[in-house]
Amino acid sequence: MEAVVVDAGSKLLKAGFAVPDQPPSMMIPTQMKRMPEDGSTGDDSPIEETVDPISRGFITDWEAMEDLLHHVLYSGLGWEIGDEGQILFTDPLSTPKAIREHLVQLMFETFNVSGFYAIEQAVLSLYAVGRISGCAVDVGHGKLDIAPVIEGAVQHIASRRLEIGGMDLTRLFAQELGKSNPHINVSIAEVEKIKEQYACCAEDDISYAKIEQLCQEEKHTLPDGQVLAIGKERYTVGEALFQPSILGLEADGIVEQLVRTISTVSSENHRQLLENTVLCGGTVSLTGFEERFQKEASLCSSAIHPSLVKAPEYMPENLTLYSAWIGGAILAKVVFPQNQHITKGDYDENGPSIVHRKCY
Repeated sequence: MEAVVVDAGSKLLKAGFAVPDQPPSMMIPTQMKRMPEDGSTGDDSPIEETVDPISRGFITDWEAMEDLLHHVLYSGLGWEIGDEGQILFTDPLSTPKAIREHLVQLMFETFNVSGFYAIEQAVLSLYAVGRISGCAVDVGHGKLDIAPVIEGAVQHIASRRLEIGGMDLTRLFAQELGKSNPHINVSIAEVEKIKEQYACCAEDDISYAKIEQLCQEEKHTLPDGQVLAIGKERYTVGEALFQPSILGLEADGIVEQLVRTISTVSSENHRQLLENTVLCGGTVSLTGFEERFQKEASLCSSAIHPSLVKAPEYMPENLTLYSAWIGGAILAKVVFPQNQHITKGDYDENGPSIVHRKCY
């Protein structure tokens, strides 16, 4: 049986057996619905409560996470109790030690896995495009990570993590839509869907300034029949990544953040890092984002301009959505057959802290 690879994000959990040239077999929402303890589901039952096991990339509700993983591994992927296999998890940048230890403990003591490995998402996203050195720019649902990687090792001192992500852009979109459609109430879940359909990036900041004055409105009909007018708001969402002041943040735009991050690494590595930049995370799939990123990169203050690595043709489409999972599937083909993973014996002898010695 192939090892299972799990990439659990704030919005989506990607999981499947390690087959590197195929997308993950499961991509499901991480958010869960908590049922009333009495099991009632009728019209008179309490208001449905949602639970987010993961916040800003990190596991925060372990009980809910255990339930989610039980569904994924046994119901979704067909593991059988008493015959569990090996598992590889992707680690968000700068995951606290306590979370890594709790995860390995959960896997061996609750799920009885036969082998465990974990490695940072930035490294895996580079593996997915055939690189071991470069810089991963990951714009997820709850965070923006910029991580230089040299010979398969994240340069933590130079890395940057910003708590800006798709969820913040959704809230911004909701605020902007509320200003232009003051009499229409739209749920944040519906705004998320509208954002995915309409949000985009202007060609540059000059184009964005013109759009603010001249943007044509589009009409969107909500499920309840109300009609929403969508104009410049659709461009404001993408612009916030290049002008964070739109979100009320005193921070540089994403390309300048990348250049500043690389500038803190030894100068002899600047070229291989900047010329092997990988975009990943669901938010980078905004229409026009990659083109805007490349244009800003060509105009940036750095002597060496960032350039993007294209995914190999044999890789699945929409690789940016699950590049860490694909990289994990590639690595699983190496670490488990070569016994580089944590075994049950390793765990029993050393306890959860073994994760820091064998998974780095």
